[in-house]
Amino acid sequence: MSDTSHPKGLYLIFATSTAERFSYFGMRAIFILYLTQALMMDTQAATQIYGSYTGLVYLAPLLGGYIADRYWGIRKSITWGIVMMTIGQFLMFASASVYQQHDLSRILMYAGLALLIMGNGTFKPTTSAVVGQLYRPNDPRLDSAYTIYYMGVNVGAFIAPLACGFFGETGNPADFKWGFLIAAVVTILLFFIFQSQKAKYLINPDGQPIGIEPDAKKRPAESVKEEKPLTPEELRTQQIKRRNSRIKLSIITAIAASIFTMLFDDWVSVGIFTACIACPASIMMDDKLTKIERDRIWVIFIIAFFVIFFWAAYEQAGASLNIFAAQQTDRVFFGWEMPASWTQSFNAIFVVILAAIAPAVWSYLHKRGMEPSAPTKQAIGLLLLSLGYLFICVGVQGIEPGVKVSIIWITGLYFIHTLGEISLSPIGLSMVNKLTPVRFASLMMGIWFLSTSTANKLGGMLGGLYPEEGKVKHLLGFEIATLYDFFMIFVVMSAVASLILFLLSKKLQKMMHGVE
Repeated sequence: MSDTSHPKGLYLIFATSTAERFSYFGMRAIFILYLTQALMMDTQAATQIYGSYTGLVYLAPLLGGYIADRYWGIRKSITWGIVMMTIGQFLMFASASVYQQHDLSRILMYAGLALLIMGNGTFKPTTSAVVGQLYRPNDPRLDSAYTIYYMGVNVGAFIAPLACGFFGETGNPADFKWGFLIAAVVTILLFFIFQSQKAKYLINPDGQPIGIEPDAKKRPAESVKEEKPLTPEELRTQQIKRRNSRIKLSIITAIAASIFTMLFDDWVSVGIFTACIACPASIMMDDKLTKIERDRIWVIFIIAFFVIFFWAAYEQAGASLNIFAAQQTDRVFFGWEMPASWTQSFNAIFVVILAAIAPAVWSYLHKRGMEPSAPTKQAIGLLLLSLGYLFICVGVQGIEPGVKVSIIWITGLYFIHTLGEISLSPIGLSMVNKLTPVRFASLMMGIWFLSTSTANKLGGMLGGLYPEEGKVKHLLGFEIATLYDFFMIFVVMSAVASLILFLLSKKLQKMMHGVE
């Protein structure tokens, strides 16, 4: 193998990730439309369900990664993840097949969503872990390997809305089932690809199989040699500290859960928002953290908080922006009307194009001593998000319900948002990797994704404010009666978060203690 070629296992992971993202984004592209057009839910109820689903999809990897690490191993986790997603997609197909029987249809839908959440939870954290194990430590090809993996994710995200939208979103509610069926068929294909090729290609540089044994079972043998036996007194002290930490964590969790129970009336919100308090607290209670490690972890937590506002606005793509594309965007070209779900592909194609350009831009700025710090890049991402919504505000100002606007407005929004994503998302993942102590690597990545989970749930709540004819909604005393009012929520929210993060960026950079 040449120095620049990659192990064939990478391309197996590329194929499986493409298929898995096809399944997720294909279903997501038509899900909110299915809820509003087939099950006849109002916008607020539909966006709440959408937000709960996508929020739990990003929460589940915390548990799925733990199960893979401790019990199943990577291969078994990927396999069962695919199986659960396949069954989940077929249940969505069954739900759409009997959509006129609302009670039965909803039962099948909720069962399908539950399996899709669990399947994503076991699949998502394990495939990215496999990529790193295909190479030796510090292999210079690893960065390009993750770029290839990232491209696979976006290829699936680009193709899925086109296919599922074409067959599922026809204007006839009975056809949504075909979109879900296509997603189900792709997961079956994914199962056979992985099962038939995993033994041959999932091997490390020494030719040994990857992911058969849970990683946690390997660690004691590697670490026991370096640990000194504890004296009875030291052991007793350690046990007391651990017990006290568990008690403190239980109290913090109980208080957080009680507060969120008073604020929200659904268990999904309570669970996700409580986890946002409990998981970071569990890490900060580790008495082995040094001052530098603690500072660096605080940087991750602070930026993760601001990232919540980014994704809450950004993930309107599958919810309110999808409804906007369906109801108030002119999608007719030479007499043919493009499915609204196809707009879900815009972001993915922009990512593929811009992800190849961004590293060159940062490199250019770095050579001239002008490259922004990681916190500043996050602030830039939030600012671009705000500008994207400001752009569409121009297009919808003064527009009455039912009046359609040019597709240029939503296309421009997605382009500007993708610029923001490229500034924020990969930089954030890299920052977490660099700042996290090795012993917390998996957990901290899970907490980073937990911020996305929280954002999706928050985004679902905000999406429920999407204006409907004859209804005036309220947020913090302000009336939300028009599309302009609605999109301005995200303009202001993102701009304020960006400004605060800009002001904090120098302080955060100091707390990183030399990490760039």
